[in-house]
Amino acid sequence: MAEPWATLGIDLHLEPSGPGLRRGLTDALREAVRSGRLAPGTRLPSSRTLAADLGIARNTVADAYADLVAEGWLTARQGSGTRVADRAAPRPSRRPAGSRRPPGRLPYNLVPGTPDLASFPRTEWLKAARRALAAAPNDALGYGDPRGRVELRTALAGYLARVRGVRADPERLVVCSGFAHGLKLLGEVLHARGHRTLAVEPYGLDVHWNLLKSTGLRTVPLPFDQLGPRTQDLGGVPAVLLNPAHQFPTGGALRPERRAAAVDWARRTGGLILEDDYDGEFRYDRQPVGALQDLDPDHVAYLGTASKSLAPGLRLGWMVLPPSLVAEVTRVGGGRSPGVLDQLTLAEFITSGAYDRHVRAARLRYRRRRDALVKALATRAPEVRVGGIAAGLHAVLHLPPGTEQSVVQAAAWQGLAVHGLSRFRHPSAEVEPADALVVGYGTPPDHAWAGTLEALCKALP
Repeated sequence: MAEPWATLGIDLHLEPSGPGLRRGLTDALREAVRSGRLAPGTRLPSSRTLAADLGIARNTVADAYADLVAEGWLTARQGSGTRVADRAAPRPSRRPAGSRRPPGRLPYNLVPGTPDLASFPRTEWLKAARRALAAAPNDALGYGDPRGRVELRTALAGYLARVRGVRADPERLVVCSGFAHGLKLLGEVLHARGHRTLAVEPYGLDVHWNLLKSTGLRTVPLPFDQLGPRTQDLGGVPAVLLNPAHQFPTGGALRPERRAAAVDWARRTGGLILEDDYDGEFRYDRQPVGALQDLDPDHVAYLGTASKSLAPGLRLGWMVLPPSLVAEVTRVGGGRSPGVLDQLTLAEFITSGAYDRHVRAARLRYRRRRDALVKALATRAPEVRVGGIAAGLHAVLHLPPGTEQSVVQAAAWQGLAVHGLSRFRHPSAEVEPADALVVGYGTPPDHAWAGTLEALCKALP
């Protein structure tokens, strides 16, 4: 039977961490009561349930509850559980019309780009780290191969071939510190070859465009229609950056005829395709579409990362390169690959099967969240259409014309951080403006999901 707090959609928004764990939890609960987010009489989850939800010791929760009972914020009675005290609490002053919410972190977060960090497999990762360190030869702690540790390159080659259909050889695989690092290295190589432009999709991340600009490359957005980027119009650019499996942020997959057109262009002109496969493992309605790289490994540089499957803080990414690029990328990289111990840990995590198990569990969790999002919108906001394929950690919510900015503002007043589609449009893109939200349903921790979804529904027209 579900706890009352869960069935009522009550959300504590608690993510305490660090040495002052008890104090952080106590402060967070006190503020939730003071601000009115926890109303008088609200029953809190049991100390056991909240401890499991937050991944902390039960005694820490029990002590925080006891502190707040002593202060008068909570009450605890045998058989009635722990509840918010029935006391007069000052209501937050009403903001004047047109005033803005004070700057700071909003309690709900649907900004795309990160997975549920609370679900990081700490125990299994620690076990893998211990095994990897115990088995590591002494020379592993030296400067080593600038392409990265052979153990990780070998493990990744096998995994990518099995799961993503990548034709991966450890000799052509370079470990990097995340996608942005790999993209920068490739940008520097292209610039050194004398190239000055690179085609991109009209919707994407400005951090990537700015990074390419810092290497001396000007980004040129591709033409775009209702079927996605028009790769048949690539023209005379030397390279193109694509998200074939799941375009960010529009959410579509590159159509077969446009995948073929991109490869035909690369073969005909000697061009290079940079394939960003940032969340290709997460497809919910069918088997994931294989990597574009399999169509022509000599003209596609495949880039992957652990940022969505595990955590961006690991700073672990990889590139499977055409043979002609390996030496140049390695030379430009100068051996700036991630730390050896993290590389060895990921290698052990993959070869032990822990990575597969984690991805399967994450896929199920994110699929359930997407299903809950679609169901809630069908009931609460039927005019809002969910776009894109059933994949990844984000969805596009198409809004009535002219409402994007007002919905983003309404979300902020609900305490919800969310981005509109216009935020991701390239400044030079010639596309018909569309009103939509890009909802990162993978971002909230499990204990915050119900409240986050409720805040979203309240903000929608």
